[in-house]
Amino acid sequence: MPKVMLIEDDATMLSLLQTLLELEGFQVAKTDNKGSLDDLMNVLRQEKPQLVLMDVYLRGFNGFDLLRQIRQDERLKSTPVLMSSGMELAIECQQAGADGFILKPYMPEELVGKIRKTLEQQDHVSRAGES
Repeated sequence: MPKVMLIEDDATMLSLLQTLLELEGFQVAKTDNKGSLDDLMNVLRQEKPQLVLMDVYLRGFNGFDLLRQIRQDERLKSTPVLMSSGMELAIECQQAGADGFILKPYMPEELVGKIRKTLEQQDHVSRAGES
């Protein structure tokens, strides 16, 4: 069961996402996003998620800052990251190194499909690297 790390500063959204993903068979880790970037990086290293789903705009900093740190970290740099926002930022997210973007509001099946597809692509890349 893949572990998805939720990084979202809206408590209601965080709860809804957790419920949805658990119903779909995912293991869910989450953070309240009240710490620093370093705190979040430490949580990510401890949790070792198979995928990170995070909002672009977070309390105190933006997701691009965190994404840059993830991509520079030896233990986390290959972790797939899906970003979301209420603004169309797909190109900016891709240029910053995200594996995907989903525009809010989205339908639950759209999100789950995007997560599964991203995980399948990552699995394919991992297996190709082993051969």
